[in-house]
This record gives sequence, structure tokens and C-alpha cells, in this order.
Amino acid sequence: MTAPNPAPAELAIVAHNLTRRFGQFTAVDHITFDVKVGEVFGFLGANGAGKTTAIKMLTGLLAPTEGDAKVAGLDLKTETEQIRRRIGYMSQRFSLYEDLTVLENIALYGGIYGLTSPQIAERSSVMLEKLGLEDDLVGKLPLGWKQKLAFSVALLHEPAVVFLDEPTGGVDPITRRQFWEMIYSAAERGTTVFVTTHYMDEAEYCDRISIMVDGRIATMGSPVELKQKWNVPSIDELFVRLARSG
Repeated sequence: MTAPNPAPAELAIVAHNLTRRFGQFTAVDHITFDVKVGEVFGFLGANGAGKTTAIKMLTGLLAPTEGDAKVAGLDLKTETEQIRRRIGYMSQRFSLYEDLTVLENIALYGGIYGLTSPQIAERSSVMLEKLGLEDDLVGKLPLGWKQKLAFSVALLHEPAVVFLDEPTGGVDPITRRQFWEMIYSAAERGTTVFVTTHYMDEAEYCDRISIMVDGRIATMGSPVELKQKWNVPSIDELFVRLARSG
């Protein structure tokens, strides 16, 4: 297998024939794509399409069966630990500790990310002010606030790339819009945002999207490009068409 070329400086993620098998089942089947620095990249697909498996490979949580990738300019196979220090990750399940306060959670994750005590103190103050939160137990917060806090904590160490696995699931439309404003703000600061979602209206907010069907990327491009290419009025209609043809 030929390794991918070194990732150009303007590319945050480069994947080449990335594959993951579980026994005889191929969850991710030779996907090739790249993501630009500061881009909001939507990674779409129905449940079971392979999105979460792909994210686990790109974040170093799961080894690929075949293929290669670079994340933040680092090789997925040989520089996994360095990659973990350069990325943020927000899983589908709420990842903070509900029996700790907001500040205790920030301090805990700041320590894991290797921040100094002064850095943690400064960034905690900024985060609470920006979110408008008090130092309450996280378990007492409404779901929308929990999700916004979890995203902010994933950005605490100023990662090059942040991976968001269906971050707005279960929250109300107003909170979803506020969350996407936070995503845009992170991208404007230069952080690359790699996001999965099952809300097709959110796909329209991305700079580019890919749609996975049965472990493969069925199509990829900007929302405008894809609607023109497939002659559909919305990404939702395109998604349904590709899912039914898979």
C-alpha cells in the first residue's frame, strides 16, 4: 500500500483508502477525502453507514484495517499520541462528569490536555463569561447548555481539528442554531470542524459535505454543488435518494 503524500499545509485531514473491517463486515470501505484548514466539513450518513467508525479511526481510537491518513499534518499510524494532543473530540454521548461542577470539569480536562494551572484559570474564566454559566453541578444543566459546555471544553486546548459526532442530537432548534454559531466562530479562529449530523438542514450550514452509504462515500462537495450535480432542491432529498439506492 502506497502511503499518502505529506499533507499540504492548507489541509487539516487527508485520508486515502481508509478502511475498517470487523470480521467479514466492512464498516468503512476505502474512503478517500481531504478537509481544508478552517473548514466546516459535514460527514453525513444514515445510522450504520460508518460515520462513527471513521471518526474513531481519525481520532486514533480505532486502528484502520487498510489505508492511511494524516490529521493536523501527523501520520495516523505512527503519530497517534501526537494527534490526540492536537485534536478535540465531542462524542454522541455527553462526555463531561455530571457529578462535578463546571469549573471542576474544565480543570479536569485542562489537566488531561496538558494545560498549566494559569492557562486553565484564564480559559475557565473566559469560557464561563462567554457561555453565561455559573459554577453549578453539570448534572443540573439543561441538555442544550451541557452540549455547548462540552463543545467549549473540547476546544479548551485550542486544537487544530475538532471532531463532533452528532453534537446537536436531542436539543431544541434555538439551541441548535446557537451551537452552529459556536461552530462558525471556532472555524473563523482557524480550527477545522469535522461534524456528523442526521439533521439535513444542518448539512446546508457546512462548507462541504460527504454522504456515506454502506461504508463508502457516495458523493462529496459543497451543498450548492451537490444540489446542482444531482438536480435536487435540498440535501435532504439527495440524502434520501442515495440512501435508497445503496
